[in-house]
Amino acid sequence: MMKALLVGLFILFFGLQYKLWLGDKSIRVLKSLEAELALQLDHNRLLENRNAQVEIEILNLKNGLEAVEERARSELGMIKKNELFLLASKLKSDVIQKNELFYQLIPAC
Repeated sequence: MMKALLVGLFILFFGLQYKLWLGDKSIRVLKSLEAELALQLDHNRLLENRNAQVEIEILNLKNGLEAVEERARSELGMIKKNELFLLASKLKSDVIQKNELFYQLIPAC
């Protein structure tokens, strides 16, 4: 009788250990979910930072002309009237050395 109880407790103990370490709701699954959660939280932080930057840019575009002017200059290459635009580029030529910059003045239209 004592042996049967001991064997029953032994089987119960290993059955519970199996569920704890290898079952559907085991520690292994918990660790996997915690790692996935950490990755998702990092991704969310990146997206929140990007959203904050976009929101600031939207406010700047709505409230001030400086942001619009800066964007027009950088993305569209626009220049003001009576303004000279200095374009620097490297040329490969016999006359101009390779590391020397060639400057070209482009008048505004």
